[in-house]
Amino acid sequence: MNKLVKLLDLGHKDYKETWDYQEQLFKGIVDTKVKNRREETNLDTKNYFLFVEHPHVYTLGKSGDLSNLLLNEEQLSAKGAKFYKINRGGDITYHGPGQIVGYPILDLENFFTDIHKYLRLLEEMIILTLAEYGLKASRSEGETGVWLDVGTPFARKICAMGVRASRWVTMHGFALNVNADLGYFDNIIPCGIRGKAVTSLNVELGKQTIDEEEIKGKLLKHFANLFEAEIL
Repeated sequence: MNKLVKLLDLGHKDYKETWDYQEQLFKGIVDTKVKNRREETNLDTKNYFLFVEHPHVYTLGKSGDLSNLLLNEEQLSAKGAKFYKINRGGDITYHGPGQIVGYPILDLENFFTDIHKYLRLLEEMIILTLAEYGLKASRSEGETGVWLDVGTPFARKICAMGVRASRWVTMHGFALNVNADLGYFDNIIPCGIRGKAVTSLNVELGKQTIDEEEIKGKLLKHFANLFEAEIL
């Protein structure tokens, strides 16, 4: 089992370009697995962890409801935003500047074959990172992602998640609001959940900006510990 994970920080990159790149890495892992089974070889499969910040974009999961996007094409254009229907789970979400997006592209057969455990560990990575900033974050039953003040009228989501897995290979991932412009969430019903707010780390801490590179370091530290992985 190969538990080495290659880190790729793509910086500020278009959503569709990044999606295509994810698909390329994903296919490379799947092709290796197919070759191993067909030719009875034992080649290591690779693992990747992508960080990226996207220009304003809304994405809708394969089972999502288009009515949760509250803008038409003309309004999207006016806001400088794009829209894509994609092949992850989950409903609609927003990506944009000030948000740390992470795409782990892993062969789970290198770690464990349990997609629910995978999602829970990604949530735990976020929860542990936020705890380092004095925030008590948690899960909300039946709602993937990470929340603050769960079970109160003030519940608000700080991190959305949506993944795809095939042959135990993952893609897509999480979006953590760090210095995000929350106004863009007013144009959707986030994750298809009505009546709950969205927040960002800088808002919660009462600061103008948070060091995103520092956050990435903490996320990777917790990821490595939770997945017993080595980051390259």
